[in-house]
Amino acid sequence: MAVYAVGDLQGCLEPLQCLLEHVHFNPEQDRLWLVGDLVNRGPQSLETLRYLYSLRESLVCVLGNHDLHLLAVARKKELLKKGDTLLEILEAPDRDDLLGWVRRQKLMHYDAQRNVAMVHAGIAPQWTLKKALKHAAEVEHALQDEQLYGAFLDGMYGNEPTRWDNDLQGVTRLRVITNYFTRMRFCTSDGKLDLKSKEGVGTAIPGYAPWFSHQSRKTRDVKIIFGHWAALEGRCDEPDVFALDSGCVWGGSMTLLNVDTLERHQCNCDAMGNAADGLVTRVQPGATPLP
Repeated sequence: MAVYAVGDLQGCLEPLQCLLEHVHFNPEQDRLWLVGDLVNRGPQSLETLRYLYSLRESLVCVLGNHDLHLLAVARKKELLKKGDTLLEILEAPDRDDLLGWVRRQKLMHYDAQRNVAMVHAGIAPQWTLKKALKHAAEVEHALQDEQLYGAFLDGMYGNEPTRWDNDLQGVTRLRVITNYFTRMRFCTSDGKLDLKSKEGVGTAIPGYAPWFSHQSRKTRDVKIIFGHWAALEGRCDEPDVFALDSGCVWGGSMTLLNVDTLERHQCNCDAMGNAADGLVTRVQPGATPLP
């Protein structure tokens, strides 16, 4: 059995199918891990979600900020933004099945056998693996609890508070957890977030650095797979940290990682998030991924 992890799809189905065909993915034997942001901005959000739903027994997914936004706009359509490509999902006859499946996905996946964690954006540097899993479970519970679900989605937007505090409660607590797992790029060593900066690692404001680079990070003994940060172009020099968002929806590429061999494959994408020419590039373990 092979285990493959793929970077942010964002409604780009063709490159995903191109990569899976290239590695001869067999859903009856292999497993596909997805780092979140399954939908939005790309041209085939509905088709992508339907395709993933058809493969759901062979998938492990964590939720990204765009996936949570989908759940929120499904409740309140007025939350739709100009650049969203989610309307076709909201109007689909099978929307309830698709949204129900999204709602049941995790914020964090941990494979104990491989000692590999997968999240969308990152893990707060001050959290141990145990604490990260515990806090992820709080949001996962809110997504399943009918009494908490609406209040959480209504209150999850916003950048404040910028730092974790064990005394946080209610929706405020859930918002901070969600921001770490689905929106984080830069932070201080004690976890204060800068959620406005979105460029490459060298653009941090004074006192801040990429979340994975802090020497005090308490998950340095765990391999971590993440997406979200397209400006990294799939590059991360930190040992045992694997960036998979290589900006497919922006005309970059989609990246697939063999979780066990660390071999990468990349499919070129055009500016609309389609497979540009069917070209898949194989990147040797330890080599620098292509832009």
